[in-house]
Formats: sequence, structure tokens, C-alpha cells
Amino acid sequence: MEKAWCGEMENRSSLTVYVEVACNGLLGAGKGTMIAAPDPEKMFQVSRAELAVFCRDVHRLLVDLELLLGIAKGLGEDNQRSFQALYTANQMVNVCDPAQPETFLVAQALASRFFGQRGGESQHTVHAMGHCHIDTAWLWPFKETVRKCARSWASAVQLMEQNPDFIFACSQAQQLEWVKSHYPGLYARLQEFACRGQFVPVGGTWVEMDGNLPSGEAMVRQFLQGQSFFLQEFGKMCSEFWLPDTFGYSAQLPQIMRSCGIRHFLTQKLSWNLVNSFPHHTFFWEGLDGSRVLAHFPPGDSYGMQGSVEEVLKTVVKNRDKGRSNHSAFLFGFGDGGGGPTQTMVDRLKRLHNTDGLPRVQLSSPGRLFSALESGSGQLCTWVGELFLELHNGTYTTHAQIKKGNRECERILHDVELLSSLAVARSAQFLYPAAQLQHLWRLLLLNQFHDVVTGSCIQLVAEEAMCHYEDIRSHGNTLLSAAAAALCAGEPGPEGLLIVNTLPWKRTEVLALPRPGGAHSLALVTVPSMGYAPAAAPTSLQPLQTQQPVFVVQETDGSVTLDNGIIRVRLDPTGCLTSLVLVASGREAIAEGTVGNQFVLFDDVPLYWDAWDVMDYHLETRKPVLGQAGTLAVGTEGGLRGSAWFLLQISPNSRLSQEVVLDVGCPYVRFHTEVHWHEAHKFLKVEFPARVRSPQATYEVQFGHLQRPTHHNTSWDWARFEVWAHRWMDLSEHGFGLALLNDCKYGASVRGNVLSLSLLRAPKAPDATADMGRHEFTYALMPHKGSFQDAGVIRAAYSLNFPLLALPAPGPAPAASWSAFSVSSPAVVLETVKQAETSRQGRTLVLRLYEAHGSHVDCWLHTSLPVQEAVLCDLLEQRDPAGHLPLRDSRLKLTFSPFQVRSLLLLLQPPPN
Repeated sequence: MEKAWCGEMENRSSLTVYVEVACNGLLGAGKGTMIAAPDPEKMFQVSRAELAVFCRDVHRLLVDLELLLGIAKGLGEDNQRSFQALYTANQMVNVCDPAQPETFLVAQALASRFFGQRGGESQHTVHAMGHCHIDTAWLWPFKETVRKCARSWASAVQLMEQNPDFIFACSQAQQLEWVKSHYPGLYARLQEFACRGQFVPVGGTWVEMDGNLPSGEAMVRQFLQGQSFFLQEFGKMCSEFWLPDTFGYSAQLPQIMRSCGIRHFLTQKLSWNLVNSFPHHTFFWEGLDGSRVLAHFPPGDSYGMQGSVEEVLKTVVKNRDKGRSNHSAFLFGFGDGGGGPTQTMVDRLKRLHNTDGLPRVQLSSPGRLFSALESGSGQLCTWVGELFLELHNGTYTTHAQIKKGNRECERILHDVELLSSLAVARSAQFLYPAAQLQHLWRLLLLNQFHDVVTGSCIQLVAEEAMCHYEDIRSHGNTLLSAAAAALCAGEPGPEGLLIVNTLPWKRTEVLALPRPGGAHSLALVTVPSMGYAPAAAPTSLQPLQTQQPVFVVQETDGSVTLDNGIIRVRLDPTGCLTSLVLVASGREAIAEGTVGNQFVLFDDVPLYWDAWDVMDYHLETRKPVLGQAGTLAVGTEGGLRGSAWFLLQISPNSRLSQEVVLDVGCPYVRFHTEVHWHEAHKFLKVEFPARVRSPQATYEVQFGHLQRPTHHNTSWDWARFEVWAHRWMDLSEHGFGLALLNDCKYGASVRGNVLSLSLLRAPKAPDATADMGRHEFTYALMPHKGSFQDAGVIRAAYSLNFPLLALPAPGPAPAASWSAFSVSSPAVVLETVKQAETSRQGRTLVLRLYEAHGSHVDCWLHTSLPVQEAVLCDLLEQRDPAGHLPLRDSRLKLTFSPFQVRSLLLLLQPPPN
């Protein structure tokens, strides 16, 4: 008997089944709610597992019946077609006998008769595209995303095999690169289906990054790395920017898109607006410089639909551009946590292909959708400026250490690229570290994903991000030292320090120079633009000359005055700012009867999205943090630098110490701050009431700035109670203004005349430890005469964020100063100098400049490098055939319109051996 059984089994085909088990739900393992911190005690129990035979006929009947009932419900009692659907469903139930499978065909025929009745030519067309939005990290770590991609895309491959008309749109080059590395067989299948047109890479970026916080250059690199990957791996670049789930969209994105080969934009997140409904689903989006892209928001307000009749009808009913556009996207498939489309979803949408009473449904692609939208775009409206999401405003502040790491690493990579480019130009032996820089950039871009840099992730992800930032810092500093050594090679002069200025204008600043034995000494140094100066001995440093030294006076009441002849700062005995005077005019910047540098605490309890949101009602809970008189003391007593410091007890659990610093010749006062923060659902800000009146405040954004209201006239104004900025914000009236600068903060607001910088939050989900611990950061205050443009606020903010570098010269340091680049107009910023991606032997550099004032301007770019040829290029570094620039006396003439970003290629002559 046993032999017979074994023989029978040998003749059967074998089947191996793999079951993957994870202790989480669809999105995570949160305790109590989806977004809570992971629950280490969470348990699941498998009680039953069955193998079953799939019956296609029964499945079709169920799909048909479900759709018919959806039509009956969705079209309503006043629609005749609704009753036809209900009557058909009733007939199907009457004729169908589960015990007699032959009746299934009769029931199917009834459904086919209904669905075969066609609609008219005026029907709205729904472009259904399979999609699987996978958060690159969120409630799970990066390594889990690798597995999510494999599972989800393997399912998509099976659907593509079984449904030749099914098209799957997939974004994020990083995720594809992971699958290529970990699942090469699956990746080969994706490339195969891409050739067939069924697997469609979209987006053009490395990850679906946050649309607010990355710098302009980082946004360019998202596209540069992403588009290069898609071109190399799939033979073409993406033509649409695909960013369905991020927390607002910078006004500079249209220009960046256009210069990266992208004319179309898709998202749906503005449907989450808490106050105002965005008025369009299909429109032209015009950016800061006037660039326009065709934008589309799927009217179903989702990137994870499932093909139901309700969703299809919503796509038509909710469309806010009826009459102007007759086409809409319909993105179907389980998203966020992965999974993607299913066969049932595909079956539903196929059945609804062209049925009277419903819109026409096509299994389509992004290319077909935007072609259809473009063909009828003549009547579309235009939205000018940023797309501001009226929700998730807390993401500008949450996880301050991640924000600081992001800003610092953007600076480090900028500096490494510049110094490495100069070293290539000066030394035939130096090799540009292209591979290392690509790796470091991709790490930074990975952490600019919209749930990482925003802080809306679990603790494990935040810890990984901090490790990535430390890698960038460590390797970046090594690369900086190597480039500095190459710049010093072969130069005469004594061994010492190289003082490097990585900004495109001459700077005279106080710098702490390292001395033997670990000590530091202050020196006033002058360094030319994008160049260096030697610092071999203190005698080679610039004396004070005509500049007034800093005076520090402590009064008998404990208050302290700092004065450098440009600004005069007065602090009361608790450390609050009672006066800030622009000395030349005698103009007071602090509003009468108020104090600046006032720390304030708010209760911060959002409705649901803890790490994401700060609600408007938090403003009603404002509590000034009062210091104790007598804690203010003089730090540095004057000369090159003067300072005062104080301690502040924020709460029984949290404390703050701050040094207020004023340097010779510096137009702003710095506030170096250390906070030990241990709170729950509190929000810490610092406020500066200004003696300025203006209905608009100005905030720096990528490659420029924009204005937002300081009043709350309308609901659109009120919804901007908490906004984002990069390195500075400014409140100005005619002839005078006050700017607030920072080195790692993003959340900000100006209400009336009060400038407020958001410092720290204390959410408890999804990371209960978010922001807990020690923080260091610096902000600065700059009163100015005239406009912020003419007063140099933009340059001051750059200087705060890009300190002069004192790099050891391993051999003899150069004996004289040297400058590589300078720009004739203060309105133009030379933002980036790097090696071209396709440069041979590193002899082609890319320069990126932008107009920062909001003006038309002609300027001259001067260089001391041996330039052989100069030509304009786009952001992907592709040459403009008509962009040749004549070189005249080592100068190039460039023309800019307001906020325009321009890139050029410089081919260098070989250096002498």
C-alpha cells in the first residue's frame, strides 16, 4: 500500500509553495492606529490555510453583479439607466442557479447585453492606469521597501502577462535600482515589458521627494540622477513629473521640470486641503520665472482606486474643469504600503469600457492621457505660483536633526564639488571623485523622500537617515581635504592653512583659526570669490584698519549692549532683545513696547496626523517663556567679536542656552542656540516683533523668493498660518526692513509685524522619540536700509550657511590669494560648479547660475580658469545647439530674466604637465 502510494506521488507533478509572513498590517504595525509607533507585542495567528480552484465564470458573474449594483446606486433614482442596471441584476439572480453551472452563461449574457449598450461621443474618457505608489520609507525601513517593490512588481508582471492591454506606471529610480540589485530576474522582466509599452517608468526623479524642503540644486539632482537612470536602463527619459503624495509644491518646480525635459505634471495631494478646495483638476501651472507645465490632478482624488463604479463616477462628477477638459486619469492599485493592481480591478475596468450612462474607460498610459489633454488645452486656466498644501504644515519642523542633516549635507556636497572642480583645473594629477560624489548625492536624495526629510517616519527610518548624513559628512570632509591638497600642490610658501570661500563673492569675516595644541584664535580674513587665501601666520591676516571694533557694555541693571558701528544690539537681563538699531540711520527695528528673541511655547495637538500637522488652533495657546533676570553675562568682550550668553528654563524638563554674537563688519547679529528638549505635544518658536508695516512678507524658496500675506483677509490667507522658507525671510516697508536668517530651519510665519521662526516640535506618532534630546542651531537678525535685495540679505543668508573653510595645507600653502569665478551683478548667484556627468578626463565643468532679485539683468561671469569653449546647456547638461558663448578677456556675458536658472558647460584646456 505504501509502495503504491509512493509510486502514485512520483507520477504527479510537484508544486512548491512559498509563503512570506510579516507581523504587520497593510501599512505597518502601529499600536492602536495606523500611524502610531510600531507595536513590538503585536501578534498574528494563522488559523487556517486552504488551496482552492479558481472558477473564472463565477468570478465574472460576481464582477458583473457588483458593477451593476454600483451603477444602480451611483446613478441614483432619477436616472433611467440606474433602473435598467438594477433590473438586469435582478434578472441575473433569477436565472442563476449555483447548483447548475450551465445557468452561469445565461446570466452572463444578460450582463453582456447591458454593458454592450454604448454611450455617445460626448462621454468623458477615463484613462485607467495601473499604479503602485510605494513610500520609499515611512512606517517601515528602507530595506522593507526593497521587498515591497519585489512583491508588488512581480504581481504587476503577472497581470501584464495575462492582460496585454494592461499598462503599469512606475516611478522612483531608486526603487528600480534596488530591484535591479536584489532581484535581477524580475528586473529583466520589467525591462522586457517596458519594451512592449506595458511597463512605463514615470516621474523622472530619483525618489518622489518632498516638494518644499530640498534646495534648488538638490531638486535638479533628483531629475539629473533619475532621468539619467531611466535613459540608461529603459532607453528613454520620462516626459511627466509624477509626484502624487507630497506635501506642497515649490513655485520653481515648473522651471526645473521644463529644463529637465518634462512638460507634464501629475499629483493629487492638494485634494487634502483642509480649508479651501483647489479650483482645478486640469490646468497650466506657471512657475516663478514664467515657465509653464500642463498639470493634472486625478479628479477621483486618489492614487489607489480599485475600479469601482463609485470611483469612476466620482472622476467625472468631481472634475472641476468640465467643459474645458474631457479626459481624466484614474490610478488604480493598492498603494502606500504596496500591492498594486489586481486582476479583479482590471476586470472591472475592462467591463466598463464603453457603457451607456457611464464615462468611457480606457486602459491607458500617461503619454496617451497627456496627449489627449494637450489636444484640448486651449481653454484651460492657469495657476501662478506655489501649490500650497493646506495641511501637514508641521513637516517643516518635525525631526529637526533630519532637517539640519539635510541642510549641512547640501552644503558639504556643494563645497566638495566646487573644490574638486578647481583642483581638476589646477592639477593634471587630480581625479574628480565622480563615483564617490554620485554615491553621496544619491544618499542625500534618498533621504529627501517626502516621508523622511519631513520627519513623518518611524524612529528606525530617522536613525538610518542620520547614519546616511554622517556618511556624507565623513566622506565629504575627506574629499574636501583631498581637493585642498591638490590646490596646494606645487605652490611656494610656508606650510599652514588654506582659507577657502565657496561663495561667488568676496568675503571679509571673522574666523576662528586652529592653532597648535587644539586652541583657536580669532582673525579677520578676506577671501576672494570662489577661491582661497593663505593663512600661514597671524601677521598675514587683515588688521581692523578702518572698521570699528565691536564694543560690549554691561549695564548695572544686567542688560548688555553690543555695537559694531553697523548695528547696535541691546539685550535685557533675561536675554530678550529690547533694541536693534541700524546705526547709520538711527532706525529702530524692534516694535515699540515689545521684545524680540522671545521664545514662545504652544500646545500642539493635531486632529490626527501627529508628526505631519500643526493646526491653526495652536495659535490660541501661545505662552511666552519668561527668563530670569541676572542670567545674562558677557562672553567675548569685544574687538573682533563681542558676545553675551544666557540660560533659559523652558519647562521643568527642557532648557535652553544661547550666545548672542556680533562680529566686526557683520550686518547681522547671530543667535547660537543649544536646546535640551523633552516635551510632549509642544511647539517651540522664537518671535521678533518688527517696527515695520507691510501686507506681504518675503520668503526664500529654491532659486528665488516669493511673497505671502501677513494678514488673514481670506480663507486662502488664513490657511498660510504656518509656511516654509529656506535660509531667510524678510518683512520690509519702503526704505527699511528686517530679515530673519537661519542655518537649518524651515518652518516660519509672519503675522502682522511679528516674524516667527519654528524651532522644535514634540509629536508622538509615528515616532515617539521625535525631536527629543539635544539640538544646536543658529539664526540671525539683520535690519537693513532699502530693499532686501539692495541691502544684501540674500548674500548674508548664504554666508551664514556656507562658512569660510580653514583647511590644513598638507604641504606648502599658496603664497597669494586666488579666485576662480566672480559675477559682476549682485542679482546673479553662481550656485554650483561641478564636473559634467559625461566629462572626459574631467575637463568639462558645469556652472549653474540664477537670478535672485526678481529682475532682468545682464552680467559678466569672470573666470581665471583656462576655458577653451563655453556653451549653454539645460539642467540635464545637454548642449544648446545655439548656445555658444564667446569668451572675451576671460569673461562671458549672460542675460537673465527674473528668477531664471541658467546652466553652462565650460570645456577646460589641459593643464601644463
